Amino acid sequence: MGMGTSIFIIRWINFLTMLLAVLVIIFGIWMGTNHDGCRKSLTLPVMGLGGFIFVVSIVGFLGALKNNSILLWIYLIMLCITLVAILVFTVLAFIVTNNGSGHSVAGLRYKEYQLQDYSTWFLKQLNNTDNWMHLRSCLVKSEDCNNLSKRYKTLKQYKLAKLTPIEAGCCRPPSECGYPAVNASYYDLSFHPVDSNHDCKLYKNSKAVKCYDCDSCKAGVAQYMKTEWRLVAIFNVVLFVVLLIIYLVGCCARRKAATNRSKDLPIPSSHNLLPLLFFNFSNEVVVAA
Repeated sequence: MGMGTSIFIIRWINFLTMLLAVLVIIFGIWMGTNHDGCRKSLTLPVMGLGGFIFVVSIVGFLGALKNNSILLWIYLIMLCITLVAILVFTVLAFIVTNNGSGHSVAGLRYKEYQLQDYSTWFLKQLNNTDNWMHLRSCLVKSEDCNNLSKRYKTLKQYKLAKLTPIEAGCCRPPSECGYPAVNASYYDLSFHPVDSNHDCKLYKNSKAVKCYDCDSCKAGVAQYMKTEWRLVAIFNVVLFVVLLIIYLVGCCARRKAATNRSKDLPIPSSHNLLPLLFFNFSNEVVVAA
C-alpha cells in the first residue's frame, strides 16, 4: 500500500468514526432522558464509549490531515491500548461464559436452568443483594411474565411455547415442583411440592412476586447474560481484526508523515557552512599551538 494512500484512508476512516462517535453520544443522551432506571445505567458507559471514540478519531484525523507524525504516534498508541483492552475483555468474556447450559425437561420445548451450573463470577454478581434487587425491579417492570397470558390464550399453547431463559426461570415454578399449570400466568399451589427445592416455596402467582426471588430466575438471567456476552465477544473479535488492519494502515501513514517531515527540514547551504568550517579550523590551530 502506498504511503499517500494510507494517509488518505486514515483521514477518511477517522472522519467517519468521528461522526459515529457523535451519534453514539447522542444515543447515550437519548437513553438517559427517555428510559427508566434500568436502562439509564447504560447511559454513562455508552456516552463514555462515544467520547473515547471521538477523541481517538480526532487525533487520527488531524494527524493524517496535517501529516503530523507526533499526532499519528499518539493515535497509534491509543489504538494499541484499545486493541489490548478488547483482547483482554474478549478472553475474559469467553472464560466467564464457558460454564452453564440448560437442562431439557420432558414435554417442554424450552430448557430450565440451574444457578450452580454457571461461573463463580456470575454467582457472585447475582447473589449480591443490591445487584439482584436492582435486576429484580427491572424484571418486574418489564412485564414479560404478565404478557405470557396475552400471548398464549390456552393452556395447550402455553405448554407448546418456547420460552426464553428469563421467562422459563422467573415466570413459573421449576417443573420439579409438580404444580399444575392452570394457564400461562397461574399455577395451582394447593398441591404440596413433590421436590425439596426451595424455589417451590418461593413461587407465588402474584404479578409482583412470581419466581423473581428464585435461584431459577437468577439462572435464567445468567443464561441471558451469557448469550449476550458471547455475542459481544464475537463482535469484539471482528472489531479487533478491523482495528488491527486500521492500526497497520496507521503505521504506514505515520512513516509517510515522518518522511515528509524529514524532507521539509532545511538543508544548510555551502555559504552557511563556511563560518562553521572556519570556527573548527581555528580551534584546531589553537589546540595545536
